[in-house]
This record gives sequence, structure tokens and C-alpha cells, in this order.
Amino acid sequence: MPCLGSLRRAVGMLLMLVAGCASLAGASATLLLEEPYGKLGFFTATGHAAVYLSGVCAETPLVLRPCAPGELGAVISRYDGVGGYDWVAIPLIPYLYAVERTDDIPLFVDPKVVTFLRDQYRRKHLEEIVPDPANGEVPGGNWYELVGSAYDRASYAFEVETTPAQDEAFIRAYNSAPNRSHFRTVSHNCADFAKDVINFYYPKALHRSVVADVGITTPKQMAKTMVKFSARHPELELSRYVIPQVPGTEARSTAVHGVVESFLKSKKYIVPSAVVSPIFAGCVAAVYEGTGAGRFKPAQQALVFGVQRELEPPVGPEDRRAYQIELNHLVAADSAESSARIQKTLGRMMSSAAPGFDSQGHPVLRIRTGEQVVSVGISGGNIFAKDSSGPIVQELLEARLGAELRRGNPPKVSESDVERDWNLLQKALNSSDNQVATGSSKPLQAGAGRWGGNRP
Repeated sequence: MPCLGSLRRAVGMLLMLVAGCASLAGASATLLLEEPYGKLGFFTATGHAAVYLSGVCAETPLVLRPCAPGELGAVISRYDGVGGYDWVAIPLIPYLYAVERTDDIPLFVDPKVVTFLRDQYRRKHLEEIVPDPANGEVPGGNWYELVGSAYDRASYAFEVETTPAQDEAFIRAYNSAPNRSHFRTVSHNCADFAKDVINFYYPKALHRSVVADVGITTPKQMAKTMVKFSARHPELELSRYVIPQVPGTEARSTAVHGVVESFLKSKKYIVPSAVVSPIFAGCVAAVYEGTGAGRFKPAQQALVFGVQRELEPPVGPEDRRAYQIELNHLVAADSAESSARIQKTLGRMMSSAAPGFDSQGHPVLRIRTGEQVVSVGISGGNIFAKDSSGPIVQELLEARLGAELRRGNPPKVSESDVERDWNLLQKALNSSDNQVATGSSKPLQAGAGRWGGNRP
């Protein structure tokens, strides 16, 4: 029996070693460089910065703890005017999609759906920092940036390895320090906070640019210096990936810039400046060229993020074109509408529908069809629910594929994503055909355009 006991101890030590190595390999700190949206001025073109820590979870939005096995970690960032706090931590999936389960992520959204999902999550998890207003409506302010980031914009991720010991030190430090807001746009902004978090793990890794950003810390400069730092430390195994913006009728985010780059590329600023003072405009251009502000490309070598798969390369140009041609043929054969008009039609339909949840907690749209109201599933978990209308599901998937296959930067989709959505569309087509054959499909409200009947 001594040999058996020694064997058990050896196996036990081996299992502990394997578990420790797995834990070590799974820990990471990821700088998120988030694209800007809206048109409020050249400062807004710098976007937003946050940090995703895979080994640090949110006990509450204001209290950190080590993650348990299977948990995905949290995104921590600084916001302006959110409960008076300096930072807030949100679990990864809610931060990106304002839902808790991956099956609940909508396939296509509009502003009404986004507002609904954000407010439902707020009511359940964020009342402590964003309470209900007296009128019971959705509160105003910047709290909406806490959840559903991927509905507003695409994000670029720059991930480096960390250790559990580093995570534990970070948790102790940030849980014990005061968490009161001192946000300022020029100093102590979101990029300053991200810089401090990454520098906690790797001192002096990130720094601002006094010349290219006139001393303001910007998200793009943080990403640029993180890439440079990781090049000097290949043992950290930098990974670069993009988190695509969810397809929908929400305005698409735009390219992220630094301060001088934003000024130079904004016609409403640089053109008047060049007229008033060509020397000043020339100096701006010289700074831009001399600092290489425009040469850093966040999407370069970026893989595509997906919540239910490993990181993958974006679909290749030839494959993308092939899928686009097939989709165009499919849409043309199905109706007289173009792929672009399908999305507009879908947007109009969604804007008149009421978002809600089905009995399983999956998001739905409640649409009036004559005298009845039907619930149409809009997420991966209920897109083919028995109550869903085949033609509507088909339109939603056609619009999603059209958005994914559209050319542009950043990459929007991997090949396996396209294959999955293409298979879903084929299933929707078969379902719609079956509804027509059995006469079970009910027409929608009159005047709804393509929604008023079945596929020919």
C-alpha cells in the first residue's frame, strides 16, 4: 500500500500543478480601444478606453473578487457622472450586450431594443448606482455606457497575460482605495484610468504623448504604447482582436483618432484654421506626420471575437464576396427589395414593435398582426420559437448577414460566423416555405410593405 499512497500523492500533486498552470494561462489583462460614435466635436473622435480583466470578477459593480472557474471576468472603466464613482466593474457579457446569457444576445437591434435591454439590466443589477427616477422612466446620464457597449461601437482588444498573484494584488488595492469620481476630460479621463490599471500590472508600460495628443491621454495612444511594450516583452504573448458592433439600425461607430489626428481629419476644424492661419495648419500637419499618429492601425492583424467560439481570422475578401453575391441573389429572388432596403424596412418594423421577454427570459419583439399581438424571438436562443413569424425571422437574418458582409474597417465577421448565420437563414427560408404550404403564416398589419404577406 505505500506504493499506492505515493502514487496517489504524485497524481494529486500533478493535478494541482496542471490546475495551477491552467489558471496561470487563463489570466489576462486586455486594453479595450472603443470606437467613437456621434458627432459632438473632435475630442469625441478619441473614443473610449476600458480594461477587461479575465481573472477579476465583480462581486458588485463596486466590489471586486477573484473569478470562480468558468466565469469570464469583468470590464472596469472610469465614467463621467455615474453615481459619483470613479470606476465601475461590469461582467463581460453584460458590458458588451446588456444581457447575462450568451443565448440572449440579439441578432439585430434598433435603438428601442437597446434602451430596453440596458434598462432591464440596470433595474436588476445597477439600482445601487443608477436608481429609478421619481417618474419611473429610464434615467438620463452616462450610465448607459456601462452595458451594451457593442451596440454602439466596435472595440479593439489588446490582451497580455497576467498571473493570479497580480489579480489578487489589484483586487486588494482597488477595493481598499476610495472610489469617488474626479473625472476630467483633459486629465483623469477614461484613458488615464486604463493607463493606471495596465501600469499596475506592468509599471510604465503605457504613457501619454505630449506632442501627438497635446498632453491629453487618449485611448489610441494607450493601445499604441501597449503594442510597443508587448513587442519588448514577447513572453506576454500579445493577442489582438476586434469585438464587432452588433448589426442593426443604430448608427455605426467611426474610426478612432488621437487629438492632433482628430483636428487634422475634421474639415470643420482644419479648413477654417488653414484659411485663418496656414502656418498653424502646417504645424498641425507636421506634428501628425512627425509623430506617426496616423500610422498605427488598431485593426491590423486583429482576429474576430465571438462569445461562443475561439478567436478567428476575419472572413477573406474572396469568401466575403462569394457570400455577398449569394445573398444578393437570394434577396433578389425573394423580393424586389435590395439588401439595403431590407434593413430599413426591418428598422421601421422594429421601431413600431414593443420589446419584451418570453417565458424563458429571451428578448422578443411584440408585433401586432391584425387583431393579435405575436412575439418574435430576436436572439439566438429563441429566433425559431414556435410563435415567431417565418418571414420576419428571414428578414432579420438577411439584414444581419448583409451587415456582416459589408466592406469596411474594422473586420465584422469570421468565416464560421458567416456559415452559422447562413445556415440560420436557410432554416428560416425552409420554415417560411412550410408556413406558406400549410397556410399557418398570418399577414402583418396592412401598410407594412414587405411584411404584409408571405414569400412568393
